[in-house]
Amino acid sequence: MRRSKKRDAEAISYHYDQSNEFYALFLDPLMVYTCAYYRDPDGKLEQAQADKLDLVCRKLRLQPGETLLDIGCGWGSLAIWAAQHYGVRSHGVTLSRAQAEFAAARIEREGLTGRCLVEYRDFRDLPADARYDKIAAVGVIEHVGIANYPAFFGRVRTMLNDGGYYLNHGITHEFHWKPTTQTDFLYKYVFPNGELAGLTETMTEQERAGWEIVDVEGLRLHYARTCREWVERLEARADEARALVGERIYRIWRLYLTCSSVAFQEGHIGLYQVLMRKQWDSRFDVPTTREDLYAREYR
Repeated sequence: MRRSKKRDAEAISYHYDQSNEFYALFLDPLMVYTCAYYRDPDGKLEQAQADKLDLVCRKLRLQPGETLLDIGCGWGSLAIWAAQHYGVRSHGVTLSRAQAEFAAARIEREGLTGRCLVEYRDFRDLPADARYDKIAAVGVIEHVGIANYPAFFGRVRTMLNDGGYYLNHGITHEFHWKPTTQTDFLYKYVFPNGELAGLTETMTEQERAGWEIVDVEGLRLHYARTCREWVERLEARADEARALVGERIYRIWRLYLTCSSVAFQEGHIGLYQVLMRKQWDSRFDVPTTREDLYAREYR
């Protein structure tokens, strides 16, 4: 269904404005609230989230001086990482006031003012002439609504400079998925504006909007482990969580994270990173292998 900007803002606020302190109980220090990337089978969440941020930057082939737009930037972790490690000028937008305020304080603390900006803003309200060299949307497509995919992917394409990449990182459901009571629970109590599509359905809309699919990577089992670590960390600090948000919210989040981990583990839902470029972009020069993505050191 098509939704108003007001309704989208309310839904995002419901989920993400519980309190920064609450999320800090179970997230890593960078406050990354999306799938981690476990390069080390026995690695810790903190390292895996740093590796995920770097993987996104590598896939986008960020270069010093480029501009990066991070749609739905959360607490600013990717925008800040890209500015710190890749020398880009990054711009993040979020519909959560709490996230934007947290990110702004961290940007100032890290000495990134002028190189990194996070705003409380709907990306649809960016100026019509806004253009960026690279664009990422990590954990955003779940909130867009399937009916809005054409407008979303079309708008992103308009904002990307020739020669640039767009990375879409998001949850999908399996091909034969049907609504369940778990779906009803998630949409009522956790993600009021949530809606998932299948991978092929999503990619069809991307191609219809004029994108060429450059690379697709499935990270489903990484998200199963991420959610499992989140719920374990939340349970370990249950008393603090109850004091911050109350018993009801604590139980809702504990159940949602547990169910999510199981659903990813069993394959009912998946997680894919899809790298795209504009079709017929003569300035595009894609590397012929993935080898540069997996260097061990950060820049």
